[in-house]
Amino acid sequence: MRGGLKITVLGAGAWGTALAIVLARSGHTVKLAVRRKPQLAALRHDRENRAYLSAVQFPSELQLAEMRPGCIDDVDAIVMAIPSGFARATLAPMAFAIPQESLMISVSKGIEQDSLRTMSQMLAELAPPTSRIAVLSGPGFALEIARGKPAALVAAAHSEAVAGRIQHLFAAKPLRVYRSLDVIGVELGGASKNVIAIAAGISDGLALGSGARAALITRGLAEMMRLAGAAGAKQESLAGLAGLGDLVLTSTGDLSRNRRLGLALGRGEQISLPAEGASIAEGISNARAIVRLAERYSVEVPISSAVHRVLYEAASPGAMVEELLSRELKAEF
Repeated sequence: MRGGLKITVLGAGAWGTALAIVLARSGHTVKLAVRRKPQLAALRHDRENRAYLSAVQFPSELQLAEMRPGCIDDVDAIVMAIPSGFARATLAPMAFAIPQESLMISVSKGIEQDSLRTMSQMLAELAPPTSRIAVLSGPGFALEIARGKPAALVAAAHSEAVAGRIQHLFAAKPLRVYRSLDVIGVELGGASKNVIAIAAGISDGLALGSGARAALITRGLAEMMRLAGAAGAKQESLAGLAGLGDLVLTSTGDLSRNRRLGLALGRGEQISLPAEGASIAEGISNARAIVRLAERYSVEVPISSAVHRVLYEAASPGAMVEELLSRELKAEF
């Protein structure tokens, strides 16, 4: 699959930019489509994304374009890297221009707030058929991947053929890509881990120690698996790269926006919630969606619920910890 493919990456945040760089370095014809004209002008002038991915120069082959229907003409693949809160509104006006044979790949780790649909489910509505839709997720920081650091991701689709195509499209040493047929499991792992990472950051901000963080990560994984299983996913997918792997990275890595948000909350800093759909710390919007999904499936998600109360109901981080420690004693499994 190397060489010759025409690919448009929609969204010039950190993740979209990093993947566009990886694909361009692999010899594909890549266009990075930008929503805002001032950002597009800056990217063209600087040949790097100083706002999201500083000090990483664009390959000379990487093209830049305004995000409009013409940017996806005659492409072999479209990579959707738009934050979940903006994805439908951005893509819907361009849906008519999506080539019928092109692959649709979501790399956004979020859930629609109103519909509670994952990004692949939203894409299936706007750009059917489902058979061409895939997701790419897993433990990777955009800055590290753009700088060529080793990482492993997972590509999920509804058929081995499409999953394999996505796997080979993104695999470029030192980036290793595995494949899966559990699309919903991979997506819910990517979305739900953001909320647990906020909890882990709160714990560290309160200086509760490494044991508390480990407990939150482990029990957080348990509720991620319960929710994903109830939604039809294979629970084993949550023990893989898109679940446990991404959870550990996001809960402990210094580049994690969700962890940094939790740290600030734990330290008592005043946090202003961003506008709906903003690209910073998607765990903020994911907390709402995860709690609502859990209610839909009658699944207990105590850690996610506690984070939701801190974010949206003015509960104190200390009260969150007290609430979790006061739960009824039970068997682990």
